[in-house]
Amino acid sequence: MSAKRSKAGETAVTCTAPVNIAVIKYWGKRDEKLILPINSSLSGTLDQAELHAKTTITASDEQAHDQIFLNGKEEDISNPRLQNCLQEIRARAAAKDSSHPLLKQHVKIVSENNFPTAAGLASSAAGYACLVYCLAKLYGVEDTELSSIARLGSGSACRSIYGGYVSWEMGEKSDGSDSIALQVADHTHWPLDVLILVVSAAKKTVSSTAGMQTTVKTSDLIDHRAKHVVPARMAQMKKAIADKDFQTFAKLTIQDSNQFHAVCLDTYPPITYLNDVSKAIIHLLSKYNDLSGCIKAAYTFDAGPNAVIYAQKEDVPEILNLVAQFFPPVAEETQFLRGRTQAVPAVLSPALADKLSACPVMPGGVSYVLHTGIGPGPQVVECVCSLSLS
Repeated sequence: MSAKRSKAGETAVTCTAPVNIAVIKYWGKRDEKLILPINSSLSGTLDQAELHAKTTITASDEQAHDQIFLNGKEEDISNPRLQNCLQEIRARAAAKDSSHPLLKQHVKIVSENNFPTAAGLASSAAGYACLVYCLAKLYGVEDTELSSIARLGSGSACRSIYGGYVSWEMGEKSDGSDSIALQVADHTHWPLDVLILVVSAAKKTVSSTAGMQTTVKTSDLIDHRAKHVVPARMAQMKKAIADKDFQTFAKLTIQDSNQFHAVCLDTYPPITYLNDVSKAIIHLLSKYNDLSGCIKAAYTFDAGPNAVIYAQKEDVPEILNLVAQFFPPVAEETQFLRGRTQAVPAVLSPALADKLSACPVMPGGVSYVLHTGIGPGPQVVECVCSLSLS
């Protein structure tokens, strides 16, 4: 068991969990309560050095009732999804040891993200994966299948239970027991780089949960996508990852992002997560890939305006130059490039810049670029004091 006794009658554990960005999108549920999807999905887990949720859970005799704090603010502990995760972990702990000492204690959960919450950056996935992983460590049930529990909090959270490349198999059983995440390849297999172009950190106007419900009810395209498009793409994507075939990986990533947003537009009333800057990014990168004679920048957009680019390491400097040229920062005091790379040349090669001259320049359109890559799954953190709240 990884939990530590910090003082008499108190046990605490701190963990971090990663964000994942889907390349084959999950959109739509066949069961709202169990969060069972209408199609399988596949994602890359991002390095926690740049993006993560961090959670400390403390169980103590002095804690009168369960509590949760998110980014410094107390939230409603009775949230059904949160309760589902808590109850399932405690049930597994009781099944393993009915006299488990922590079952008589309440917990205080303190969680924070080092990135904007609910801005289309998979904050709920990282948050619930971290919660479940941390609870499993606290109660000593980390040896059980955890992705199905994380799924009860947020569907895509099940994919953040593993590092590298992860599939969420939709399953067929009504109880959801076969709707689990599986690691396709670990993070050392094919460590692609990832660039996140933050267009807006604002909370999205239509939540993923609400958007999915409306799409399933009103879109004719979603059924075709789930039954006839995604199964083939899942097989092709898994093979591309196994073979380290970037061209196939990149084309599928772009096509699936485009189709996801087409389905959102087919929803009634239509859902629009992309804004004018998002569309300009798509136009620029499509032109860039075409001029390059191959795909160098594999863009994808989740339910928000922020672009995520999967790329091979050798192409990252040129892509960063491209973004800086066409979406230059307007505030000098703001660090435009963050993460793995700390500086970027401001000038694009004259030949390429000339060929792309018809693309619009949008100063300030991209707030900043976060350079990260494929990384490992949840981890235990030794220090717990930094997140303490009284």
